[in-house]
Amino acid sequence: MTSDKIEIDTLVIGAGQAGVAMSEHLTKLDIPHIVLEKGAVAQAWRNGRWDSLRANGPAWHDRFPGMEFIDISPDAFVPKEQVADYFATYAEKFNAPIRTGVEVTRVQRNSGRPGFHIETSAGIIEANHVIAATGPFQRPVIPAIAPQDTHLTQLHSAHYRNPQQLPAGAVLIVGAGSSGVQIADELQRSGRQVYLSVGAHDRPPRRYRSRDFCWWLGVLGLWDAANQPGKEHVTIAVSGAHGGHTVDFRELAQQGVKLVGVTDYFHNGSVTFADNLKENIARGDENYLQLLDAADAYVARNGLVLPEEPGARHFLPDPECLTQPILNLDLAAAGITSIIWATGYAVDYSWLDVDVLDNQGKPQHQRGVSNEPGVYFLGLPWLSRRGSSFIWGVWHDAKYIADHIATRRSYFRYQDV
Repeated sequence: MTSDKIEIDTLVIGAGQAGVAMSEHLTKLDIPHIVLEKGAVAQAWRNGRWDSLRANGPAWHDRFPGMEFIDISPDAFVPKEQVADYFATYAEKFNAPIRTGVEVTRVQRNSGRPGFHIETSAGIIEANHVIAATGPFQRPVIPAIAPQDTHLTQLHSAHYRNPQQLPAGAVLIVGAGSSGVQIADELQRSGRQVYLSVGAHDRPPRRYRSRDFCWWLGVLGLWDAANQPGKEHVTIAVSGAHGGHTVDFRELAQQGVKLVGVTDYFHNGSVTFADNLKENIARGDENYLQLLDAADAYVARNGLVLPEEPGARHFLPDPECLTQPILNLDLAAAGITSIIWATGYAVDYSWLDVDVLDNQGKPQHQRGVSNEPGVYFLGLPWLSRRGSSFIWGVWHDAKYIADHIATRRSYFRYQDV
């Protein structure tokens, strides 16, 4: 990309799974476009997570319809580097017009004429349509309660790579979604004492009656569920590590992880936890059992021959940290030298100087179509349904947006007659 001004029908910002999917659909519809990526294709998969991360869905499910993973069992959970390679190869398959190493710094609505003026690190672009495909993992969030203690190593889960990265000593992990539980398990297995702060969560079975939970959500129609108010920030405790397994907090405790409730505050070298661990575990159990009930009902209703699994309903005894919860902890006495904040991310659209965000900086849209004609969002959780967070869901959301742009272009053609 040169420093000369470029005019293009559609600009896609971001070349992760969302941007690659978007480019494929635009290519199929012969819509001229460019994809800009400030790093490398699928860089978040390759460099934005810990070393041992694997996809949380099996290979048969977590992919685009047009290409399977090479030399990977359909039921395996793909290592992150191979996921990144998959998207890079997929983009090459249809010669996606991706320009890497280019950062978008500002997008403005043109005055008195259609389209948008886009400032980038490589020059100016004029486009009729702009698609923000930068995804939800833009700015790691560490809450304001984080202690101002220079003796502690503190990092967000986005910057955790492996146990050797941390100084000797125990670790407090705040947040027990997929990232928090997998990092806790890895650190405990490496010989660390781990304290895991558990909040509200959903806890689906990894597999039940010989089917992965991704399959169950599909046949039960739950991937198409709309967002429920208050549920959009509830984490999902599920893992693709060690061949994929159901997250069981009681098992983690039996393994040696100390479970605690939600982290409330730090003061004078100690940390205080809410007395809600038992409630949070119970609600996760309830979510787990509800899916088992729905799966059993589906099997009976459809006459399927799938092996029964009564053992899936048996829980380990409650560990001491659940029956006698830790509500306060002296960090030094507990030997804690590190805190990992598995506390999620915030979106960052500071470069988008168009009236499409609410007063909290979040996109205003319907299925990715913003309230400003010509601006779109892709790759966000619950963009259109529950499945939007998964790779295949992004692909289908991209198709809807591409079709919307094609329709809009037809109106422009009529206007030009």
